[in-house]
This record gives sequence, C-alpha cells and structure tokens, in this order.
Amino acid sequence: MLIDAHAHLTNEAFSEDINAVLERAHQAGVQAIVNICTHPSEVEKGLALSRDFPWIYTVAATTPHDVEKEGEKCFSQMEYYAQSGALVAVGETGLDYHYYANSKEIQKHFLRRYLNLAKQCDLPIVIHCREAFDDLFQILDEEFSGQPGVLHCFTGNWEEAQQVLARGWYVSFSGIVTFKKSIELQEIAKKIPIAQLLIETDAPYLAPLPLRGKRCEPAYLLETAKFISNLRGMSLEELAATTARNTRTLFRF
Repeated sequence: MLIDAHAHLTNEAFSEDINAVLERAHQAGVQAIVNICTHPSEVEKGLALSRDFPWIYTVAATTPHDVEKEGEKCFSQMEYYAQSGALVAVGETGLDYHYYANSKEIQKHFLRRYLNLAKQCDLPIVIHCREAFDDLFQILDEEFSGQPGVLHCFTGNWEEAQQVLARGWYVSFSGIVTFKKSIELQEIAKKIPIAQLLIETDAPYLAPLPLRGKRCEPAYLLETAKFISNLRGMSLEELAATTARNTRTLFRF
C-alpha cells in the first residue's frame, strides 16, 4: 500500500479528469493522498473532494511563493479551516530564497504565523524550503520546537537533512530523486532512517523517470517508490508499508 504524502489535486491541471486520475492512483496501489491546497478556493474544492473520496486528506496554507501578494488576504480564511478541524496539517508554508529572495521578511513573517496556527490547532506542519535552511531552522526552533512536521520535496544537502532529522521531523522525497543528475540526493535517500522517510509526487509537478516531462499524478508514486526501494536495497512492499505508516503517524489519519 502506497500513500502519496503531498499532491495538489485541486490544481487546475486536474480540473478535467480528476476521477480518472484517482482511479489510476488506486490501480497503482495508492490508498491515500495528502492533498495540498494553496488558496482558499482550492480548500473548498479539496474538502468536497475528500467528501467524495474519504481517502483524500486536506492540508492548506499560502505558499512562500504567494505570500507577498496573497498572504494577508488569505490567512484568515486558512486560519478558519485549520481551527474548524477540516485539515490534517497546515502547509505548505516555508521559505524560498531561490526565486523569491526579495520577499524574505514577508516570507518569514507568514511562516511564523502559520507555525503558530499549527501549534494552536495541534496540527503538524508541511514545509517548503529552498536555499533558506539557516533561517528556517532558526524560526522552527523559536516558534515550533518539539512539534511535528515534514520537509516536503527535499532537495537540500546531507547536513541539512541531518538538521531536519535531529528535530524528529520527516523528510519526503519526490520524483526529483529519480533524475539522473540527482546523485547527491540519491545518497541522502539511502541514509535517511526509514522511520523518518516519506514519499510524494508533488503532482502535477516533477514526474519521476521514466515519465519525466509528463503531467505528474499520484499513480506515478509507484515509480518513485520502486526507485528508492532499489536504492536502499529493500523490497518495494517494505518501503511502501513503512512510508505509508510514517505518513499516517505524521498526519494522524
């Protein structure tokens, strides 16, 4: 049994064929999906989706990419969904200094607000981080010490991974780990303790090999699972069962 720990099912890329996408996911052995909603309009669609498909679980926040334009406008609505019990986590939030370095202070401001919201609601946090780990770890230690979370779509180095692990968090790998140039990331995927490992698609983005270039969807999680199980020298069944159990533990479903 596989669980996709991070997908964007309410992204417009799936607006025409979501039922077929979910059927293919089931056929590939995906038994649950954590659906990340990044705008209040997506949350409404996501909650409707989870009513129709109870094996889909909703997470919501405004991403660091969008907080400069939409952070203030959307926060109160995201706060409402978290406080109402509709979510299994808050996210994805975090810091991204690769493309959005000009909004560092705004990103940090909303990261702190979302961390405090998650703590207030006793929810885990889903973090996006790119080229901002020093600031991330400082803020986590100040605002969210001892609380549960995951670094989704991890692309950092081994030292950064160790910092995540030391805080008791999970590290989640997407299809990026299968790319031919992802040698360092593959070495990290070998070393992460299995009890702190998650797998995801980040659909509709980052389709794994040999499907790279296509619209990613949860069914493609199987390819990433096969790749990581081969890397680690373990059976696909063991990897799938353990990462599924880890995902259920984190999100408490």
